[in-house]
Amino acid sequence: MSEAIRDLVSGVANGSLSDDEVIDWLHGVFEGGLSEADTIALTEAMRDSGEVLEWGPEIANLVVDKHSTGGVGDKTSIVLAPALAACGLKVPMISGRGLGHTGGTLDKLESIPGLSVERTADEIRQQVERIGVAMVGQTDALVPADRRMYALRDVTGTVASVPLITSSIVSKKAAEGLSALVLDVKFGRAAFMVERADATGLARSMVDAANGMGIATKAVLTTMDQPLGCAVGNSLEILESVETLCGNGPEDLEELVCVQGGLLLEATGLAEDMQTGALMIHDSLQDGSAFERFCEMVEAQGGETSIFDSDASLMRGLGLMDPGLLTTELCASANGWVEDIDAMALAEVCLKMGAGREQLDDEIDRAVGAILEVQVGDRLEEGEPWVVLYHRDEIPRARLEGLLGAITLSDEEVGAVSRITEAIE
Repeated sequence: MSEAIRDLVSGVANGSLSDDEVIDWLHGVFEGGLSEADTIALTEAMRDSGEVLEWGPEIANLVVDKHSTGGVGDKTSIVLAPALAACGLKVPMISGRGLGHTGGTLDKLESIPGLSVERTADEIRQQVERIGVAMVGQTDALVPADRRMYALRDVTGTVASVPLITSSIVSKKAAEGLSALVLDVKFGRAAFMVERADATGLARSMVDAANGMGIATKAVLTTMDQPLGCAVGNSLEILESVETLCGNGPEDLEELVCVQGGLLLEATGLAEDMQTGALMIHDSLQDGSAFERFCEMVEAQGGETSIFDSDASLMRGLGLMDPGLLTTELCASANGWVEDIDAMALAEVCLKMGAGREQLDDEIDRAVGAILEVQVGDRLEEGEPWVVLYHRDEIPRARLEGLLGAITLSDEEVGAVSRITEAIE
């Protein structure tokens, strides 16, 4: 079967297989699944359909990355990648764009004036060797089979197949020439996988495939019912990332950054265990070294860093990035403790404001979005704002009224809960 899979992937990449032939095979996998061995064979064949980044022996064991299945306000990668580089790791992070309510790392980065996410494989290598980190889009040379296969999955209703998701994600990470990988697999109302059991199955499949290919891999299951952090929207999330890189970010975001970074530092031997590695990441946020590495990356990719400084302020930065936005506050209708904030409801409003894409070729407005004034566990008094919307055009009243129910208050004190529910290795 492995040889047949390799032949099929070769035919996908070189065009010798017709769309109908590939679609028939996709439907077969969607309905019947693949064994673990065949999933690994498919992932390896897809990786090998294009160029694979190669690293010198002095750094090969330090090359790492992470992948998130996505959510609302998920800017973890933007903080984690430079923090890892500040701790001595090499991060050739190849990311994607947003679709629907899920934001894309590339869209967020491109809200930085001048920054380019387009790099050749050689340019990625050189930048990572020089400053330790690059955050770029997929090149034509890497995993060409996945581009065609994903396009066909998208139009044939075969996207939600665990073996096909696994091979698509892991092949692209494997093409980076990684030593270690951490996966953030989210579940909840605003996640790709709503049910925890489904997220667990996907995490297990990806961990097994990556480990089977020689990449030391662990996954963390994390909740995506509420937005991550306080900022939702491309430029706003960049500014919150900068705050976090300067040691002033929200606790839930910093927790994910530190734990995932700690796992990678442990996997590469730069930390004795995850806890020690997490402290190293935390220290890089506090001492300015992660922020310094972020600025080096932005400059290397043509971006403007003058809007950021080590005393980063979200509101000051917002004014510099786009001073012409309208603002709307939504206020609490009663006193209480914040029990829930519906990430999906907030994301849908931001999407309609232009912060995201409903179709792949949609233009997005990188300036618009929302900033939460509170998170779960905070106290709100009647009349106090709980969210501020930043928008270009007036928001229809019905849409605002629909968002009023996105926050749930409790009469009793509510404690903040970790987003991390389980680690899978």
